[in-house]
Amino acid sequence: MSKDIVILFGTESGNAEFAAEDMAAAIESDAEVTVVDMTDFDVSEFSADVFYVLISSTHGEGEVPSGARPFIEALNSNAPDLSGVEFAVFGLGDSTYEHYSRGSEIIEEKLRSLGATRIGLYGRHDASDGSLPNDAAVEWVKDLFATL
Repeated sequence: MSKDIVILFGTESGNAEFAAEDMAAAIESDAEVTVVDMTDFDVSEFSADVFYVLISSTHGEGEVPSGARPFIEALNSNAPDLSGVEFAVFGLGDSTYEHYSRGSEIIEEKLRSLGATRIGLYGRHDASDGSLPNDAAVEWVKDLFATL
């Protein structure tokens, strides 16, 4: 891929962060990859020259995790024009809950409403099957970049 890659994670318990780091390690030989906590990301820095991979858990009753709340609030208040920005999404959740993987969906919907374009299949990890989110995230991101 000719663009730099930024992996943005939103987490409550750390699972999305650990998975983001493993994803970066899996693809870093193909491009310049940076992992950033959504809490620390300035939404005015979105760039069409960067490909974004977002990974987020879901918290409570289908809400974004605390680590993604400042990110969503900044997108809501600043409403940057994200035309030309491309991203992919991987959601963490548990399908035994009513709002499975809803946190990542909220982020995806917000980015698209501001003009960004989602690329590739929506990735998900279902904690109800007992597998580790890292394994599913790494497999998904490798498949994503193999098709880009």
